[in-house]
Amino acid sequence: MTAMGRRGRVAALLLMEDLHRAKVQFVKGVGPRRAGLLAALRITSVMDLLRHYPRRYDDRRQIHRIAQIEEGREETVRGRVLTMGTKRLKKGVSIFQLAVGDGTGVVYATWFNQPFMESRFSVGQELIVTGRAQRRPEIRILSPEFEILGGGDDDLLNTGRIVPVYPLSEHLSQRALRAMVHACIEKYADAVPDLLPPALRAELGLCPVSDAIRGIHFPATPAVLESARRRLVFDEFLPMTLAISLKKRQLAELPGAPKAAGDGPLLRAFLDSLPFALTKAQRRVIAEIRADMARPHPMNRLIQGDVGSGKTVVAAAALLASLDAGFQGVLMAPTEILAEQHWRTLASLLAASGVRPRLLIGEMDPGEKAAVHEAIRGKGPALVVGTHAVIQREVRFSRLGLVVVDEQHKFGVAHRARLKAKGDNPDVLVMTATPIPRTLAMTLYGDLDVSVIDEMPPGRGKTTTHLVPPEKMDDAFAFIRREALKGNQAYIVYPLIEESAKLPLGDAAGMAEKLKRAHFHDIGVGLVHGRMPRAERDAVMEEFRAGRTGVLFATSVIEVGLDVPRACIMLVEHAERFGLAQLHQMRGRIGRGKGRSWFLVSGEWATEEAKKRLGALLSTHDGFKIAEADLALRGPGEFFSGRQHGGPDLRLADLPRDEGLLDLARAAAARIAAEDRLLKEDVHAPLRGELLRMYRGKFALGVTG
Repeated sequence: MTAMGRRGRVAALLLMEDLHRAKVQFVKGVGPRRAGLLAALRITSVMDLLRHYPRRYDDRRQIHRIAQIEEGREETVRGRVLTMGTKRLKKGVSIFQLAVGDGTGVVYATWFNQPFMESRFSVGQELIVTGRAQRRPEIRILSPEFEILGGGDDDLLNTGRIVPVYPLSEHLSQRALRAMVHACIEKYADAVPDLLPPALRAELGLCPVSDAIRGIHFPATPAVLESARRRLVFDEFLPMTLAISLKKRQLAELPGAPKAAGDGPLLRAFLDSLPFALTKAQRRVIAEIRADMARPHPMNRLIQGDVGSGKTVVAAAALLASLDAGFQGVLMAPTEILAEQHWRTLASLLAASGVRPRLLIGEMDPGEKAAVHEAIRGKGPALVVGTHAVIQREVRFSRLGLVVVDEQHKFGVAHRARLKAKGDNPDVLVMTATPIPRTLAMTLYGDLDVSVIDEMPPGRGKTTTHLVPPEKMDDAFAFIRREALKGNQAYIVYPLIEESAKLPLGDAAGMAEKLKRAHFHDIGVGLVHGRMPRAERDAVMEEFRAGRTGVLFATSVIEVGLDVPRACIMLVEHAERFGLAQLHQMRGRIGRGKGRSWFLVSGEWATEEAKKRLGALLSTHDGFKIAEADLALRGPGEFFSGRQHGGPDLRLADLPRDEGLLDLARAAAARIAAEDRLLKEDVHAPLRGELLRMYRGKFALGVTG
């Protein structure tokens, strides 16, 4: 490339940075006041405005003669203003009307309580008017969209075309936002550097990015819109998949502490002592983990498995393999309740091997903490189970060999990195009981190899799910009471801990007292939630585990981790307040014994989405099907929340719909990552710049500007 061409690419890269920094208030038609309104939409720069994509489109290309108008239909007509005026009615109500004619008839454009509209029009003006038609008895269109002609048909933004409809903030109209976006496109669309060199873009069958920006906002045809969307979705996927490819290659090149590939004494004693046979899926995943641990590079593996599929046993085997090799292991869980449950489970499972796991959580006696800190600073094998407490600065492992992170979606990339930094490139095993659809797993965890435990252990009882209507709530409480008197146990879950003046919902604390008096006066009742002191919470949970409490009132703190085989009923009140995956997780707390279990949900399923969520919950117990339904209903937003530090910003992409584009971007990213020269050549300067802008400080990608 010539020096001039190189300077041009550098200039383009600098301009890309400029567009992210350029304040939106200087776009024509914005100014300081409107910039404040746009800030509520998280639009502060020129690039933010260019990427504020429409949420839908109205097709207003069909202009009908007024004589052809049909009542109740969205109509677009073109004509001249014949007369206009404002009528003032009783109680301060005013009506402004325009009579618009086209030679075949007259339509009355009508606005209520907007007398200022009269100053916008004059008799003889030519207009295009769009809205829903009524006959009262004259033909009227209420509060129509309109465009005053005179500057040429090419200037039309609101009618006579495919019209964008944007997300808005208060005091900002569609007309004003369309004008601002259009002005921004006119000045800056051609200045946006293209992430793809022309040859690669042509090979992939994608349009130039400047055409895509124009086409996504103001498409001339549906085909133009689809072409624009395809290009911009690809551009959302490409930097993300390239970052993952670079990170995965970087991880594969790291030196790792050597691990034992064979059966050590601790692992053999553990497997021989199990009172049950491992499933084929568990054996397969353990073999995959041990193969990884035998390699000279660090393991980075995700285990997906539905609630109750036996992930803890697999994690225990991996931890013992690390201890057999003379290293230390740590398991980090997102909550103290889950950490304590893992600690108890591992203590029981590992008893035959002679390994005593240590617990490290925030709410511990300083002396207990000091003892754990001392043990892991020593040279001998050690196994620690804890919360975020294990990544605090004062925690120092002497030979950390394996990191296990449970319920990874509750943490972020930064947490995982901090825990890994406690050792010298330790193996990493990530577990989740929230099954993730394939496309989302590859997006969230593309730097990890994936193992799936797709088989449930035999001998578990059947769980049925039932909707409890409001008039049947007393029957549900009576059923719970009868089962509790037989020795069975139940959870009753509420979204709130205490009564709220703002939300008319039942709360765990208040309802525990009320229902104890009304239904459970002769049954042991407990209450657990996340704000309780540890000692009090432990005491409540021990009473429930021991069977001395028949009914446990709780919040979603019991979503993960609890394992009480005699708990065979769960009633979730106000279930519409919980997510679909969260409800499925809570359902997994029951059905852990051999008898039948019942999952009961009550709530107000007023919205269409809530009804679909309920339908999915009632129709299947398959966590992967639940996850697909949840993704389709919610989109990927919650998965890419602030907790997933480093997650991509998907504004247009729809993972279920765009799986093919994700695969295309992944293949292109793999090529670019494999050919180092591509990221170093000036032709890839815009892509390199976007990669650094998105991920600098989040991932060490080995890329410089």
